[in-house]
Amino acid sequence: AARGGDHPGDLRGGRGAFERGGKMGQIAFVFPGQGSQRPGMGRSLVEASPAAAKVFDMAEALRPGTKRQCFEGTDEELSATVNTQPCLYAVELAAARALMERGVEPHMLAGFSLGEVTALALSGAFTARQGMEIVTHRGELMQRAAEESNAAMAAVVKLENETVARLCREFERVYPVNFNAPGQVTVSGGVKELEAFKARVKELGGRCIPLKVGGGFHAPFMAPAAEEFEKALESYDIKAPAVPVYSNVTALPYEGDIKGLLARQMTSPVLWSRTVENMIAAGADTFIECGPGGVLSGLIARINESVRVLTVEDAETLDKTLSEVGAC
Repeated sequence: AARGGDHPGDLRGGRGAFERGGKMGQIAFVFPGQGSQRPGMGRSLVEASPAAAKVFDMAEALRPGTKRQCFEGTDEELSATVNTQPCLYAVELAAARALMERGVEPHMLAGFSLGEVTALALSGAFTARQGMEIVTHRGELMQRAAEESNAAMAAVVKLENETVARLCREFERVYPVNFNAPGQVTVSGGVKELEAFKARVKELGGRCIPLKVGGGFHAPFMAPAAEEFEKALESYDIKAPAVPVYSNVTALPYEGDIKGLLARQMTSPVLWSRTVENMIAAGADTFIECGPGGVLSGLIARINESVRVLTVEDAETLDKTLSEVGAC
């Protein structure tokens, strides 16, 4: 049965479990962060899935214009943090609901940065509507902090992770913030400092790739936003997740002070590589990236080649993934 409402339904078992290699497999849903957005995202999901359409109706009712931005917005419009976050949330949640509507249930969840809000909403920590409110406010706060800090982000490749972290310490306002996979670390830094940092990376044989984001996230630049965000979360009744949600900050399932940890995430590094490793250790052998871009799928494949990695970002990939996991 379709589960397009605010409640996660039974996320433990059901037809989400499947036989693979003679043993019961564990499915993890993962949700991407900023930089994954693209024009037209979500349009075909709405046409293919009533549950996905219901998510977009909810998002549109709370934030008019969300559908237009997702389906027709330009790269420039979608790259503004205030738009990116609620739009990605809607697409990600729609993709997950489309899977669940067809009987695919996650055993564990994780999201990269804003994707963690999607994971928590799907887990039942708060409703889908509350998640839309939360991520919209989060995007507004982070946009404001980004405009005040004049910072940016870049992914560093072809260098050891420890080398990148050590190199950042040479600069007063450059921080290693996303530990994505072996040989890939994202840094946040002041615009001027990043130019000098890029030169040093090149000297050492590495390469910097600018990211399509509007600020220096997961770094001290976001401290004012994180403080306001934590205060805003106090008005929400946030419950313990019904299915494990792995935190960017600890790389472990959320427990205890969920509000504080979610706010702290805005200024803390994303421990993605360790998160994926811990999920695999907990039994995940199939990862389904719910949302556009395929960025997390590529990272997971680099972290561990033995797991199966699938994506759902449109009607075509939805059908392919459903076929792969044997759903009806």
